Amino acid sequence: MTAVIVASTDVLLATGGVVTVAARDVAAVVARGVSSPRRRARLCAHPRPSDPLHEMLICLARGTYVRPHRHAGKSESFHVIEGELDVVLFDDGGTIRDVIRMGPYQSGKAFYYRLMEPAFHTVLVNSPHALFHETTNGPFDPAAAEFANWAPPEDAPEAAEYLSALRARVIDCQDADGTAGEPQQENA
Repeated sequence: MTAVIVASTDVLLATGGVVTVAARDVAAVVARGVSSPRRRARLCAHPRPSDPLHEMLICLARGTYVRPHRHAGKSESFHVIEGELDVVLFDDGGTIRDVIRMGPYQSGKAFYYRLMEPAFHTVLVNSPHALFHETTNGPFDPAAAEFANWAPPEDAPEAAEYLSALRARVIDCQDADGTAGEPQQENA
């Protein structure tokens, strides 16, 4: 792999004009992600937050909580490499509007998605970890993400309870084909 700079426990920054990643490098990102207190890690192939294109290999471990958020004026895409996850899309009030069930190509599930609208979204990991390639437009400005006011912050005591309740709600959204779903009406 290209040399990296350790920016934080969760973030590695690639250096140099050509970035390559081999299996041992992926294993290192996964090991960092599953052992991180936040249960995630990323290898940024772009060297600076100000770059106009951001490409990252991201490992999320089961149990990590990504607070629902949206990005005005940005798109993002995921290409799943390992593991399985659900991308959950919400309306502005927090109602689930869609669930995209994802896995690697050979899983038969969606292995690629692109979000081009500013919809609230989160990710639920359904395997011990999920590794994916995310592409989004820069620059990165943490203040530009809009977090859903109906979901607790990551460090809030109620975050674990919210994550558990959300996972239960997502189970009700599965279509027969298992790839994506609309919320189902409950029978009385």
